Amino acid sequence: MKLEGQVRIPSGCAIAAVISRDGKKMSGEMITNAMRPMHDRSNGLGGGFAAYGIYPEYKDLYALHMFFDTRATRKECEVFLKERFEVVKSEILPTRKIPQITDEPIIWRYFVSPLQSVLASMQLDEKEFVARTVMKINTEMQGAYVFSSGKNMGTFKAVGFPEDVGVFYKLEEYEGYSWTAHGRYPTNTPGWWGGAHPFTLLDYSIVHNGEISSYDANRRFIEMFGYKCTLQTDTEVITYILDYLVRVQKLTLEEAASVIAAPFWSTIENKTDLEDKQKHIYLRSLFPSLLITGPFSIVLGFEGGLMALNDRLKLRSMVVGEKDDKVYIASEEAAIRTMEPDARNIWAPSGGEPVIIKVKEGAF
Repeated sequence: MKLEGQVRIPSGCAIAAVISRDGKKMSGEMITNAMRPMHDRSNGLGGGFAAYGIYPEYKDLYALHMFFDTRATRKECEVFLKERFEVVKSEILPTRKIPQITDEPIIWRYFVSPLQSVLASMQLDEKEFVARTVMKINTEMQGAYVFSSGKNMGTFKAVGFPEDVGVFYKLEEYEGYSWTAHGRYPTNTPGWWGGAHPFTLLDYSIVHNGEISSYDANRRFIEMFGYKCTLQTDTEVITYILDYLVRVQKLTLEEAASVIAAPFWSTIENKTDLEDKQKHIYLRSLFPSLLITGPFSIVLGFEGGLMALNDRLKLRSMVVGEKDDKVYIASEEAAIRTMEPDARNIWAPSGGEPVIIKVKEGAF
């Protein structure tokens, strides 16, 4: 008989998150350690973290974290960036050499502000301009990849186990009011630096455990609106769907959750609240191609909050716990207990039921 740790967990992947409602800063060491008890959920082909509130001195600038294959590609990309942005700071992203992380690309970060003259000529708002720039670099500039592009937040990811990735990026030196983490066990896509989670666009970040059987339908729809899915993984499309629904279409997080994890028609039909029933019918009818099918649990990070969501059948594990001003989310309770041994109100959200936590206004 095989013992625990000698058999692969079929539901693969590990996710974890923590947020302080009061906007209190937490070291990245805590979320890094939370991934250790879930080690067997990943296979070393991808780990990563997203952190919010880590760049207060540059909070009004977009922080671009980038991978480059060569120095020549970096120089070419910098010329492109300077045509579109004021580059306030440019530096190598600090890392430490460890034997568990190998074959790293050139990892750089830029703190930038869009040039007002370019915004005016293109007649775009800031966020749309940055989103289009990210898409352009990632699809047209061979050997360059923007893996983080929000304000006062950053993503850190690599090929490796997440607890090693946290050490590699020196996350103990960062402090944020919200953190998400992921350990990857890819099933049908390659393990590479760009394919590790979180996937981000602007301040939205996604960590995901599961598989999207509706990927092609979702991708074809979202690419009609300028998004390009080029990163060889189904999780990327979730990030773009939520950006489209919340930023572009101005849906609330609850409404966006009702689109991607829509109730069954039979469930909608049995609703007694007429207004609620009509809203669900409207959303399901308006965005049928954005229903995500297949097993998933996701955590969406965004400026000032988190949203956790399971597929409507709850085919992937996810639990939530609380203590004082903090809320903890993870694939397993063991990860929550690592962050806070005295966590209370441990519960598992129902399928399709969003758990939304926001930092108090003005706290960050």
